[in-house]
Amino acid sequence: MALISIIEDFHPLNDAKLLYRADELKPSLHHEIVEPVGGFQLKERYSPEREEIVLQKVPKLAMGKGQNLCLDFGDHYVGYLTLEFSYTGSHPDAPAFLKLKFSEVFDELSENSDDYDGWISTSWIQEEYIHVDVLPARVTLPRRYAFRYLKITMMDTSPKYKLIVKHAELLTESSANYKRLEPFTTGDELKDRIYNVGIRTLANCMQDVFEDGPKRDQRLWMGDLRLEALANYVSFRNMNLVRRCLYLFGGSRFPDGRISANVFIKPAVEADDTWMFDYSLLFVVALEEYLQETNDEETLNDLYDIAMQQVEISLRHCDERHVVDDEAANAAFIDWREGMDKRGCAQAVLIFAMRYARRLARRKNDYSQANWLLEQLELLRKAAIEYFWDEEQKCFVSEGQTAMATQVWMVLADVLEPEKARELMENSERFLEPYKMATPYMHHYYVTALCRTGLLEKAEKHMKEYWGSMLDAGADTFWEAWDPDDPKASPYGGKVINSYCHAWSCSPVVLIKKFFTQQK
Repeated sequence: MALISIIEDFHPLNDAKLLYRADELKPSLHHEIVEPVGGFQLKERYSPEREEIVLQKVPKLAMGKGQNLCLDFGDHYVGYLTLEFSYTGSHPDAPAFLKLKFSEVFDELSENSDDYDGWISTSWIQEEYIHVDVLPARVTLPRRYAFRYLKITMMDTSPKYKLIVKHAELLTESSANYKRLEPFTTGDELKDRIYNVGIRTLANCMQDVFEDGPKRDQRLWMGDLRLEALANYVSFRNMNLVRRCLYLFGGSRFPDGRISANVFIKPAVEADDTWMFDYSLLFVVALEEYLQETNDEETLNDLYDIAMQQVEISLRHCDERHVVDDEAANAAFIDWREGMDKRGCAQAVLIFAMRYARRLARRKNDYSQANWLLEQLELLRKAAIEYFWDEEQKCFVSEGQTAMATQVWMVLADVLEPEKARELMENSERFLEPYKMATPYMHHYYVTALCRTGLLEKAEKHMKEYWGSMLDAGADTFWEAWDPDDPKASPYGGKVINSYCHAWSCSPVVLIKKFFTQQK
């Protein structure tokens, strides 16, 4: 279900003023050196079974052809690796040929990337083949990696010597400043674990921008940014990083003014040629939420017109009934769920975003715009009731489907009166199949909808069960896609390409702080 756009001769509309301001807001990066806390060998190359090695013995372990050494750095990190090699035996008469495999979770170590046949490029898989021509040697790899485990496999050498890994260290990198975190505990062990892993997830995605994932795609996506920003507001409070990202989205857009789904940063800022209906509207939401935290009038003045443009462009995708058209529905992301109709969701996201747009207009003292937005919003809300609400089933139906995502977004958009919305979410389990939620991104909005309708106990229970099941499965940071009932599931055609530290999964940080701190 690839949302891939390829536009030939795509030339984004770049605003030099906005991009200059984004560059001024470029963050400082924090670094520390970390070393492995443990070591082991896999019994076979792709075996899940391991034999532990006392860490002190690693600098004396001699590796011959076909043997491997796995180093455990103890937690998920993002950074640059340096390895020191020596040898035992005769003077090396041939290079050491090594394979390095970087794994975010333990299960990745035993996966064979040659078996992957999905639609995302294998070039994202964190594997390197290197030759070490002269020993002893100190080798620093130029690429940045996201991992906990490193597997070093001796692909080939000479019978005259064996390789020794004398030392390994990682120079970590993040723009998150842990010194800005205030001590925090809920008194609930599981909630505290979920919160702390959420913080780790957020921090490792905080780089030059709020990345969606430090393993893949390593760039700025709008849907991820909104949830990262919310978590950041209650933790690191790096407001300049949020502001920088908003300016980057505003500074490089589609030629017609649309906000791109994601933005490339290197070698220069450039909007991707992918437009997602819901993501472009989330720019409006993220801007207003940033202003709630900062009252930053300069940013409001710089980005207000761009935000309003997103609403106006989106409204052109509504038919005479005030229902979102096929083009917009098909261009909405919503969730990685094959076959789910997204028209109802797209309708609701538009209404949701327009409520934030009204707040922007009132903040700007643009009352004629605010009144016009209210008129349009009411037309869309009435259309949502008329064309999507099924009174007999007491739920929203989109092209015959009663998907959870449709119910959630309609609730978040305040399409229903509060009592009806609560009743809908009280019985929400009936919408789990067949179009069940596939990602922590959609699970965040589900939990938020439960909270919005006053179902805090139900919301907390779901958060604990869903994100807690990732902890049970070995998560050090929260994952891009996760189905507890199908651990091997991947939206990309194979787990080896999945991201195991992903921005949109950090949202329990804000859920716990906002809704569940006082819950018993």
